[in-house]
Amino acid sequence: MLEGSCLCGAIRFTAQGASRDPAACHCGQCRKQSGHYWAAVQVLDEALHITGTPRWYAASPAAKRGFCPTCGSFLFWKGVGDPDTGISLGALDGPTGLRLARHIFIADKGDYYEIGDGLPQEQQET
Repeated sequence: MLEGSCLCGAIRFTAQGASRDPAACHCGQCRKQSGHYWAAVQVLDEALHITGTPRWYAASPAAKRGFCPTCGSFLFWKGVGDPDTGISLGALDGPTGLRLARHIFIADKGDYYEIGDGLPQEQQET
């Protein structure tokens, strides 16, 4: 089970069962919202239980982003029609046993850092 929360604790979440595709997203939207690149893992919606009320922002017609309305922590990413939700790896409590599997949208990455961990890099552009 994965457990986590926002910085102030107003939003808590748990996810039971399998998680997939731990990835670091370097797209411009994730960088703007998180302040750097954003890392998340996908969990099935039916396995995700949220306590508190996140605020959702539709940054594009394709997806919305969930964050804490009190402290601003960026917690969730939800694609329209997707059966799963991305949850922030940085918001997880304790050891997770997860490891990043890939980097996505690296064509949009900031010029102030390099990706040097040897993981696959996907060039998609937003």
